[in-house]
Amino acid sequence: MNGSTAPRLRTSAKAITLALMASAAAIASPASADSLRDALVGAYKTNPTLQAARANQRATDEGVTIAKSGGLPTVSASAQHIEFLRRSANSFTAPTRTLQAGIDLGVPVYTGGAVKNGIKAAKERVAAGQARLRATESSIFSLVVAAYMDVVRNEAIVGLSRNQVEVLTINLEATSDRFEIGDLTRTDIAQSQSRLAVALSDLRSAEANLINAREVYIQLVGSAPDALEPPPPLPGLPDNPQEAVYTALEFNPDLIAAKEDAEAAGFDVKTAGAGRLPTVSLFANGDYNDFYGTLGGPTSSNFAQSEKTANAGVSLTIPIFQGGRIAAQQRQAQARASSALEQVIATERNVIAQVRASYSSWIAANAIIESSQSAVAAAELGLEGVRAENTVGNRTILDILNAEQELLSARVQLVTARRNAYVAGFALLAAMGKAEARDLGLEGDGLLYDPTLNYNRVKNKIWDWDRDPTPEAISTRTVDISAPDAKIPAIGPIDDRSGTGQ
Repeated sequence: MNGSTAPRLRTSAKAITLALMASAAAIASPASADSLRDALVGAYKTNPTLQAARANQRATDEGVTIAKSGGLPTVSASAQHIEFLRRSANSFTAPTRTLQAGIDLGVPVYTGGAVKNGIKAAKERVAAGQARLRATESSIFSLVVAAYMDVVRNEAIVGLSRNQVEVLTINLEATSDRFEIGDLTRTDIAQSQSRLAVALSDLRSAEANLINAREVYIQLVGSAPDALEPPPPLPGLPDNPQEAVYTALEFNPDLIAAKEDAEAAGFDVKTAGAGRLPTVSLFANGDYNDFYGTLGGPTSSNFAQSEKTANAGVSLTIPIFQGGRIAAQQRQAQARASSALEQVIATERNVIAQVRASYSSWIAANAIIESSQSAVAAAELGLEGVRAENTVGNRTILDILNAEQELLSARVQLVTARRNAYVAGFALLAAMGKAEARDLGLEGDGLLYDPTLNYNRVKNKIWDWDRDPTPEAISTRTVDISAPDAKIPAIGPIDDRSGTGQ
């Protein structure tokens, strides 16, 4: 090697080192911007799926009021004006016109238990709906956490891929310099060019994945991600899978909803059977007739031209034969109750499987984090050693390229493992019923949505003309958000803060 080439090679090696240091600094330094809490709050306030679930629950709340109405008095009024265009020739006193008006009052006294059991079933369905609303909340939060971590991971991978392109570009320049002095062959240049082309291809793929992850984030949260911070540690992760299962069996919202549905189906059976029992009601009505002075014809003065009547009484209805309809309805309700009971078991099985699988994935991902950290450290030392040995002729350019690829793969595996560990840990909390707004500390400033407030508001409303304001969408649209690109800020997923609770 001549004296003019040696400084160029030393400069190239120094440039590679500076590129690695710059990349490591960019990856390790966290930026002050959006946090995971910000993303969860954004989804909690504006996600259309969650807002729709809340609206559906408000509709379910009205079922109790509707069921109660069957046991309340009913009042109706009627009026009609009649013109008798042709009267019977034998009807000498018939009027030519009349005004009839009346008012009727009915008070159910006994309905065979239909109203009572209908109210109980409606209340159970309200409870089931509230549990399902919790499940929807957990599901949305799980998607948000996964989207958040996908953005963090893909930003890190884009940063690593760009750094790899820079390093391989410098390597190719150094290889070309050494080829010019006869120290290397065209094969070495071809190998360097091939690795650089592959790295460029990987970079484009990583950038596309990052854009896709950001689009999913926008879809769920309603805003674009901005320099996402490392996530905080997950709270309340269990020490063993059995503890997680016990917690899930008590708090999992899907299981609670299935149990409430089964209770409601049991009351439906009683409601259906009430159709074969007697019903008792009170009634009262008043009527007014005005004949406009036409009653009695020529002798109308002998007749009163208006009259008022009123009556009241008790009505008893005893079903005797209804063509088997009531029995069929009750058998139908019994079959649905049986289905609901089986659904409880199916949901319980599903919850147990989800909890155990999530726990296993969480433990495995944390183990991968530890091994990946060791792999990164070893790959860094290996790359440094291969470069040193290459300077004395003991290693080839291909050995350097392989070592650089191993380091990149180890770093990508590490950021992926940290993403997987966090997502699996949150999925475990969701399956345990511990991944809702209250569990995640999102309360404050009236943020939390309480479904019982609407239920308590409407459950005793009996005025027929009461209504809510015209429905309007609450969720924000994303059409005005610019399409995301693959630019990355300073991020920090490659550090010791895994945020998984381990």
